[in-house]
Amino acid sequence: MALSEDNLIDGERVVMELREHAKAVIWPFLLLIVLFVAAIASFVVTIDDIARWILLGVLAVVAVIWVVVPWLRWRTTSYTVTTQRIAERSGIVTRVGRDIPLYRINDIALEKDLVDRLLGCGTLQVSDATEKAGMVLRDVPRVDEVHVRLQELLHARDDGSDDGEWPPSEPSRRRRR
Repeated sequence: MALSEDNLIDGERVVMELREHAKAVIWPFLLLIVLFVAAIASFVVTIDDIARWILLGVLAVVAVIWVVVPWLRWRTTSYTVTTQRIAERSGIVTRVGRDIPLYRINDIALEKDLVDRLLGCGTLQVSDATEKAGMVLRDVPRVDEVHVRLQELLHARDDGSDDGEWPPSEPSRRRRR
């Protein structure tokens, strides 16, 4: 869980916890298979022991850099949508994160290339009303469902004003009957 109960404010609840689609680790997984085949081949092919250990060392370094690190990056990156905000957390050694309050969001763009469409994932670009660049949620599984759910959350918080903003200190503009 990216956000623990201690990180939530009063009345806030987690709506969705997301992780990048597994497609992010397909190439590292295929490389791992190639590295295993190369390691086994080093024992089958008759080469001297020193050359074999050098080759195995090189294969181990390649495995750490291009297999283990991307897997750890994938495993430690998460997106959490609550009733109040969208939170992104990532980092293997040093955890970093960014939160965007829902009332600050003014646009959610959706992008799916051909592979994304086949796998049912995509990228969401969340733009907010600040000077910072928006938040990019890459390779989100079931991106269409997530996009619709985010839109529902945003419309549920809309106060009906023509400017589309809803700061916490601003009173509701809905007419009372």
